Amino acid sequence: MMNTDHRVQGLDNDAVVADWPAISGTELAWLRGHYPALDGECRVLWHSPRPFSAAALVACGSRRCFVKRHHVSVRTVEVLTEEHRFIAHLAAAALPVVQVLHAHDGATAIAHGDWTYEVHAEGDGHDLYRDSPSWTPLDDVAQARTAGAMLARLHAAAASYHAPQRSTHLLVARDDLLRAHDPLALLKRELPDRPALAGYLSRQRWEHDLQRAVLPWHAAVVERLAAEPVLWGHNDWHVSNLLWHGHGATATIGTVFDFGLASPTSALFDLATAIERNAIAWLDAGGEGPVAHADIALALLAGYRQVRPLAAAQVHLLADLLPVVHLDFALSEVEYFQGVTGSPANADVAYHTFLLGHADWFASRPGRALLDALHAAA
Repeated sequence: MMNTDHRVQGLDNDAVVADWPAISGTELAWLRGHYPALDGECRVLWHSPRPFSAAALVACGSRRCFVKRHHVSVRTVEVLTEEHRFIAHLAAAALPVVQVLHAHDGATAIAHGDWTYEVHAEGDGHDLYRDSPSWTPLDDVAQARTAGAMLARLHAAAASYHAPQRSTHLLVARDDLLRAHDPLALLKRELPDRPALAGYLSRQRWEHDLQRAVLPWHAAVVERLAAEPVLWGHNDWHVSNLLWHGHGATATIGTVFDFGLASPTSALFDLATAIERNAIAWLDAGGEGPVAHADIALALLAGYRQVRPLAAAQVHLLADLLPVVHLDFALSEVEYFQGVTGSPANADVAYHTFLLGHADWFASRPGRALLDALHAAA
């Protein structure tokens, strides 16, 4: 499956060989027969460096579109359509979301061989953070406030959207384990249906690891989280998933995109994920480890509260969610690397560095300081 000519962002913020081959001219020619928007000669303008799928900005005649291809083991047509229905709901509520284009038969995703395709219209705005991987901190407080406000607008629109839980665990940010009174028991029940994750965990002392690193944080939130309404969220709210008009403090958001991790979680889950993605330098290899940017975290929160007020108790819960908000998604990454790309080394990073390491970091002095700053904002 690997393509030595195409490189993407690795887990260490390095350029690595892509697991998935780049979008080709042959594929574009096939897609032209299925999507009316792909009219005229198509050529690739830019290949996305994101690692979990293959994507490219293409020009077809006078129109530019974004083509994204997934392996069928990761996204089927049905699973992609779950995302697209949520995007359509937000668009109907006047949120500036990416436009998902329809094939000739009306479908928003189509399958061909081992692949599943989706096509989006080019978004409105500039991709200011196109080369910034997730978990790269935002360095503009004003943009953080703007991003927080837009997330609140998204949640206001999502409050009237009701759909079942996603039909996959792979690369989706769910909160099933967080809401469970006994997350270890729930995970045990899931493992027979998740053989790749089960195989990996069978070589780890996973129950001991979660009891040590995760369950103490979980115990502090589970009862309070039960009172938070279930609400579909973006669940990957990083500034690299936003297109912008202007630069610096006066920049505004033109388009919200990349709903791949979206699922029914809660507003506080989604906001905590936004803080985790934008306010902590997880990928910094130097110094004494990750650096927290409390000013960015507080600006995200302030922008959010300007649009959608939060009670003091909710802000305290938001802070307490941060050490464990990644739980379900980290396990889904383990499952992906173990079962889809066959990379035990990356599965180890997802398990030890992401799942356990992020939870452990919040017990450190800088981690506690960030949590204290959020608690103080209540």
